[in-house]
Amino acid sequence: MQARTPEESKTILTDLVLPSETNPLNNLFGGELLARMDRAASIAARRHSRRIVVTASVNHVAFNKAVPLGSVVTVEAKVSRAFKSSMEIYIDVWVEDRESGKRSKANEAIYTFVAVDETGTPVNIPPLQPETELEKQRYDAALRRKQLSLVLAGKMKPADATELKALFVN
Repeated sequence: MQARTPEESKTILTDLVLPSETNPLNNLFGGELLARMDRAASIAARRHSRRIVVTASVNHVAFNKAVPLGSVVTVEAKVSRAFKSSMEIYIDVWVEDRESGKRSKANEAIYTFVAVDETGTPVNIPPLQPETELEKQRYDAALRRKQLSLVLAGKMKPADATELKALFVN
């Protein structure tokens, strides 16, 4: 299979925060933002794999900044690493200032998707070839996150987590 770049999976969803999507403080519900991130990540995963994809896990979510009613919210998702049938999707969430139009980062998340066939059986996917410095950093970090997840789940011995161990060697 020919490698694909993160840019080929890039997905951008832009939308307005409406009153029915806000909490009593008039900020976007966290669950609504999670759903938007899941949709963007799903599209990015499908663009990379060209297969049916399912959400396997939400590995990290940081709600760093409230997203107020009426805000323009942009969710950007890209594949950060492809494994055998799974892929990590890194998501950045931006909010536009109503007066200046400047964007600031509000949130981020990391989702894992698995490509499957019509019966739900995992299928192989193309490798990922990162290009930019940020893509390379996220690509390298994805393997450490996967190893940590496998160690914590008891599916990998800590001694075999070479990328994690490398963090602690001088």
